[in-house]
Amino acid sequence: MTGLDRLFAKSLDVIIRENLGSRTVQKIENRLFEKFGITLTESLEQFQKLDSVLREYFGAAADGLEQKFLKSVCTINPTDRETWLVIDNPVLTSIILGSFGDDDKKKILSALNGHPLIVSQIIDLCSIAQTSGYRKVNSLIDDGLLVPSGYITTNDGKKVSKYRSVFDNIKIDIVKNKITVSLRLAKDDLSTSTVLAVCTQA
Repeated sequence: MTGLDRLFAKSLDVIIRENLGSRTVQKIENRLFEKFGITLTESLEQFQKLDSVLREYFGAAADGLEQKFLKSVCTINPTDRETWLVIDNPVLTSIILGSFGDDDKKKILSALNGHPLIVSQIIDLCSIAQTSGYRKVNSLIDDGLLVPSGYITTNDGKKVSKYRSVFDNIKIDIVKNKITVSLRLAKDDLSTSTVLAVCTQA
């Protein structure tokens, strides 16, 4: 599971329920639980499992459905050297802008731009109080904006995860009250996202 999939899951749940209707969603949820022991919400971070159930019900038409779901979340703009994810989904833009509107979270995201660190290093580097620092780092992880990136081994032999930002550049555009956030993604995040892998394969 990647940060991107966790970020996408915040809005995909609503989009899928709106598009498929409650009776179909109930059937899909029952089948997901029967087949994998997971809920619809959990399947959004393991999208290949949801894909297999959608194919049972919709066959090849699942491709079109999944592309529609993805388009409701974001569009992908690849160039020769980099890939930008353009998000105009209100749920996701709110999460991202909310993080940049919080001074401590903004410091954390800026500090981790290309430099994975363990949580204690992040808090020290950003000069944030320890209790609120841990809380804000965990909030960014839950929102999918920070992802694990390797680990260090402490003196007592414990492995401690390092984290980095899920994007390495961000652009925010506001046109006629519509907010669009563009994120430049690291190749690792593109290749490990099950949502992007499944929804863009057709």
